[in-house]
Amino acid sequence: MTESIRRSGEFEHEGPQGAYARQHVHSTPVNPEWPPPPPYEPAAATVTAPGTEPAAGPATGTAERRPRGPMALLTAVAIVAAAVGGGTAYAFQELTGKDTVASAGTTTTVVPSSKRGDVAAIASAVSPSVVEIQATLGHGSSTGSGVIITSGGEIVTNNHVVAGASSIKVRTSNDKSYTADVVGTDSSKDLALIKLRGASGLTPAALGDSSDVQVGDSVIAIGSPEGLTGTVTSGIVSALDRDVTVSTDESQGQGQGDDGQWPFQFGGRQFNGDTGSSTTTYKALQTDASLNPGNSGGALIDASGHVIGINSAMYSSSSQASSSSDAGSVGLGFAIPVDTVKSDLAKLRAGSTS
Repeated sequence: MTESIRRSGEFEHEGPQGAYARQHVHSTPVNPEWPPPPPYEPAAATVTAPGTEPAAGPATGTAERRPRGPMALLTAVAIVAAAVGGGTAYAFQELTGKDTVASAGTTTTVVPSSKRGDVAAIASAVSPSVVEIQATLGHGSSTGSGVIITSGGEIVTNNHVVAGASSIKVRTSNDKSYTADVVGTDSSKDLALIKLRGASGLTPAALGDSSDVQVGDSVIAIGSPEGLTGTVTSGIVSALDRDVTVSTDESQGQGQGDDGQWPFQFGGRQFNGDTGSSTTTYKALQTDASLNPGNSGGALIDASGHVIGINSAMYSSSSQASSSSDAGSVGLGFAIPVDTVKSDLAKLRAGSTS
């Protein structure tokens, strides 16, 4: 059904069989952008103001107006805009087959501004986005952590957590277990992307901007040290752009079935056993938030609840590594900046195995 609307001053000539003439009604245009009425006024004309309908019988006065034109138009535009926007987003996801990665610039606030820096509030908000990873290796097993970046189950972790794995099991904060597959790896940056099978509705972390991080900023770390899922520690950013060297050999992951050592070099010195002949060096954020074996691949989070780094290495002297009673964090932990993760994500999604 269509509706005919004539501007103020427009008219229709009645046919020769017209029963009567209608009195012309002066009307000011509702919308000032419409053109003014013509300079002449025919004696016999039907005048309809915008948003009104002609009177049912002979007009003896002004037809009653109903305020529906502009308001109805605005409402319709809002509904159509919402439908188009939602449809476009859905179509994009259907075409790409990927969820959108949450980013600090495009996502809602993780924690309220009044709770900024509140460790309990940040931990409560971000813990559902951090998982425990159990990788079965040819020589044993590896325990690490990972960060959910899409609701469909894409997870970022360290390459050394899953390198050489024959199978990967993931446990979420609500104790659900999934099987995961490796999508892509980048040993030069010690990063890997895995995907859960049959997962949906997960809580993705909001990725922040590590270029804005300053020494002294408060941070918290969430991971699964020694298999203790969802462990939260706090501290500050101790330094920026530290050169950290780790092994890229498949046999040098976070061993749990072997000697439990974590090969790692820093400042020209070697820690936690032999790093092997194949290594990579990257720039890292240094933190005094407690990190232990099992924290690898977990989240380093700023005061607003945004992930600013992927925890990757810790300092532990050789004497500590040889004695379980003395082993533990001494406040020298390192994380891969999240900007490095974001720049590498397309490569990982494409199935890189470097």
